[in-house]
Amino acid sequence: MRRLLFLNGIKAFEAAARGGSFAAAGSELNVSAAAISRMVHLLEQRLGVALFERKANRLALTQAGRAYQSGLTPIFDALASLTAQVTAASKVRVLTIGVGPTFAMRWLIPRLASFRKQEPDIDVRITLGGVAAPFGDDWSCGVKLGDGQWPGLVAEPLFAGDLMPVCTPQLAGSLRRTSDLKGPALLRVAHAAEDWPLWLKAAGVPRITARGPEFGYYGQALQAAGDGLGVAMGIRPYVDDDLAAGRLVAPFALTVPKGMRWYLLYRSFQTGQRDFAAFRRWIVRAAAEPAARVAKRQGERSNASATIAARIKP
Repeated sequence: MRRLLFLNGIKAFEAAARGGSFAAAGSELNVSAAAISRMVHLLEQRLGVALFERKANRLALTQAGRAYQSGLTPIFDALASLTAQVTAASKVRVLTIGVGPTFAMRWLIPRLASFRKQEPDIDVRITLGGVAAPFGDDWSCGVKLGDGQWPGLVAEPLFAGDLMPVCTPQLAGSLRRTSDLKGPALLRVAHAAEDWPLWLKAAGVPRITARGPEFGYYGQALQAAGDGLGVAMGIRPYVDDDLAAGRLVAPFALTVPKGMRWYLLYRSFQTGQRDFAAFRRWIVRAAAEPAARVAKRQGERSNASATIAARIKP
C-alpha cells in the first residue's frame, strides 16, 4: 500500500509554495487563507518536519519544503495532464500553441498546412503570447525568444536570432556602403531598442543612430520596410521567407547574433503526449528546412490558385 498522507494538505502546501502565500493558494483552491494555513500546519505535524518559515510579511520555504515542492509540482502537472487525456478520449484532440503575433504570422502559419496534412485530427489552436507573456496553464507548448532559462520548463532550441537590415530591392540599390544608412529611415521596434546599435557597431558605423518610425512589433516594422518606408532590422526566422521570395533583400552580407535564440517550450511530462510529440517532431524538422524550399512550395500553391481562378472566370 502506498503511504499517501493527507492529500488535501499536500495540495494546499503545493499551491502555497508555488503561489508564495496562503492567500494565493486559497484563491486558487477556493478556500480561505486560514483554511490553507490549518491544512499545511496539520500536514507538517503528520510529516514531522517544518515546510515553511512563517515570517512577518511572507512565507519562506525550508530546505525540506523546497525539496517537497520541487517533486510535488511535476506530479500534480502530470496528474492534471493524465486526467485531461482520459476525459478527452472521445473529444476533439486539441493542441494549444502560445506564440508572439509576429512569429505566428511570419513563420508558423505559413507552414501550418504541412502539419495539418500530417495530423488532420489534431485541432491546432494558436494563442498569442509574446516574449513577456507567462507560459499559459492551457498551453501545450510555446515558442519564445530568449536565453533558454525558463524555470520549470524544458527549452529546446529551434533557431538562432541573427540580425540583418532588410529593405525593398529598389531601396537596396542606393545602399552600397554601410555609411549609406545615414540616408534612409531606420525603422525601429520598441521592445528591441538594442538591435540597431548592436548591428551598427559590428558594421563599424556606431555613430549612425536609428531615428526612423518606431513600431510595437517586428512584424509591423517589416511590413513598413516592404512598403518602402525605410530599412528595418530583420531577425531570423521572421525575414527568411521574404528574403527567399525576393520581397525583401539584405543589402549587406553582415549578420550579427542577437545573443538570444528561439526555443520550443513545454513541461517535461508532455513528452509522453502523442499530439505534442507529433508537433515537436514536426517543428524541429520545419525549423531546419531551408526557407527557399518553403517559398517555392508557397509559390507553386499561389500559381495553382491563380490558374484555377483563371479557368472559372465568367
